[in-house]
Amino acid sequence: MSREWISEGLYEGWRQELRVDRMLARRKSAFQDIAVFENVDLGRVLMLDGVVQITERDEFVYQEMLTHVPLLEHGDAKRVLIIGAGDGGVLRRVLEHGTVEKAVMVEIDGDVIALSKEFLPSIAGDAWNDPRADVIVGDGIEYVTNAADGSFDVIIVDSTDPIGVGEVLFTDSFYRHCARILTANGIIVNQCGVPFMQADELRDTSARRAQFFDHVSAYVAAVPTYVGGFMTLGVAAKGHVPGQQPVDVIRARAHKAGITGTRYWTPEMHVASFTLPPYIAQNLPR
Repeated sequence: MSREWISEGLYEGWRQELRVDRMLARRKSAFQDIAVFENVDLGRVLMLDGVVQITERDEFVYQEMLTHVPLLEHGDAKRVLIIGAGDGGVLRRVLEHGTVEKAVMVEIDGDVIALSKEFLPSIAGDAWNDPRADVIVGDGIEYVTNAADGSFDVIIVDSTDPIGVGEVLFTDSFYRHCARILTANGIIVNQCGVPFMQADELRDTSARRAQFFDHVSAYVAAVPTYVGGFMTLGVAAKGHVPGQQPVDVIRARAHKAGITGTRYWTPEMHVASFTLPPYIAQNLPR
């Protein structure tokens, strides 16, 4: 029996194809094309504008590293702002930190949230109903522009690549406001693409953020369905230099926060992820 295959054409000369064993939802929202389908190897898959965003099989890698690293680098994060992340996975990981008092999530596309709740319930778990969560369907740019100075300890940006709806989350104006609304030891992190194929994304984002943050760095995670090698997660901080905490400090902070049962993140992986191969490190400000 023939089945549909979806081709992800993120790069000009390199594609990956995913077999659609059962299409669960296909919708054109006000912002993007959304597809949710089942694949025999990956479980349920969310694609936006033809690009894989998350799969049930490997979501833990990206979500754990995007969340636990900045929160534990900070060490005392109580208020966290999440931009994007409509599947709810980052919200779930943030709220695993018992030390977090408030998590505000701003997702521009309400259809992504609705479809994720319906077809990808395992990604967010019970996070949608946590009393510490404030989920807003709205414009992340507008939110950070209007937020009060020093109102968040950590900002996590889980967006698409800097094209289409995600493009405005990679601008000078956005990072300027993010720096303003972070506390004195504040940290921001966001995905900066796969530098083997998208080096300009890490290079340009890091240069922009260096205008507003004292310390700009990156760390890596190996996400199987983000093809092209390591995914980089760009991090910028107003306080201490990211990636300098020893393993025992990170372990103690994780214990205090109640972080257990991870499948990719560990204190050792946390520290090691900041050791970058030269082909990645050369894209950071010197």
